[in-house]
Amino acid sequence: MKQGGIVMKKFIIIPDSFKGTISSHEVCQIIEKEIKAQFHDADIKKIPVADGGEGSVDAFLEAKPGKKIYVEAKNPYFETIKAFYGLIDQGKTAVIEMAACAGLPLVEDRKNPSKTTTYGVGELVIDAIDHGAKKIILGLGGSATNDGGAGFAQALGVVFKDIHGHPFLPTGGTLHLIKDIDIKGIDPRIKDIEFLTMCDIDNPLYGFDGAAYIFGPQKGANPEMVKMLDDNLKHYANIVHEKLGFKEHDFKGAGAAGGMGFAAKVFLNSKIQMGIEAVLDVMRFDELAQNADYIITGEGKLDSQSLRGKVVIGVARRAKKTKAKVIAVVGSMEGSIEDFKKEGVSDVVITNYENLDFESLKPRAKQDMAYTVQRYLTTLS
Repeated sequence: MKQGGIVMKKFIIIPDSFKGTISSHEVCQIIEKEIKAQFHDADIKKIPVADGGEGSVDAFLEAKPGKKIYVEAKNPYFETIKAFYGLIDQGKTAVIEMAACAGLPLVEDRKNPSKTTTYGVGELVIDAIDHGAKKIILGLGGSATNDGGAGFAQALGVVFKDIHGHPFLPTGGTLHLIKDIDIKGIDPRIKDIEFLTMCDIDNPLYGFDGAAYIFGPQKGANPEMVKMLDDNLKHYANIVHEKLGFKEHDFKGAGAAGGMGFAAKVFLNSKIQMGIEAVLDVMRFDELAQNADYIITGEGKLDSQSLRGKVVIGVARRAKKTKAKVIAVVGSMEGSIEDFKKEGVSDVVITNYENLDFESLKPRAKQDMAYTVQRYLTTLS
């Protein structure tokens, strides 16, 4: 890009957070500062990334003009709290992170996925529709729930009935009591909304790789509860099949956020997409990257899990059709650099260059990132 006869370098900064140390927003700020110090006239575009969990709304609002909407909604224990979502694209698109009202931090010391609900997430969807949103991006991650999204569906107007025909609000521990599902009362506006559900896992709804077995323990479930929750999700899937004709339970992402991925598909007919792919599409990454010189991405650890489509590899794969150099700024790397280069990564910058343990690294993580990025950028001059 030329300005006044000077060729400016174009940088796109698109990192994930470094979990527990640096947010994606802070990573962008650190790298931007170092670029400006080295390339005074650089053209810089920042796109902080969140995978659908906590921080997703803020990440979208930083990358695109918009506003945060605050609304009362139910928390995981059906208590009223102030939650939020974002509106972008002149109010046409809503970004909802379920962690805002169903997140694990909200239960504090009351972890119990047999009793928590996703009802509040449905309330946020309805409020976004009331505000005129025509597209809703639903971010899954960081949930305290294992209700298969039944609470979420109920907030949309779905009615779950027990053996006596009485309506009730199912939770992870009571999904087995569902004997009938009535969808006639679902908000009719939903059919006219484009839904996109972001998640960063590909687990099925139930089974040893499912929502309960893989994620139940971190939400407070002991082994006996995990088995019960898994059995209940299986019952839930069978009832959904019997009453609604939906028989898939093992599609990628069905088990995300305690089964919210399943509910998004069943009740919203939502597209389910890996978080980074959704972000790249919404931000029009392919268009932005066409004339970029450097694309700087990053995440805490570059390893075999990254190759399943996490942020660095997701960005590198999409950038292959451009002439940009893809630089991965990471805390650490495990595996052969050649495996990552095959996916489109040009260079890897490791910020934990002294290989410190987490507790030692945490207070100096930002400083180390600035130092290693600064040293690398001098090689580009």
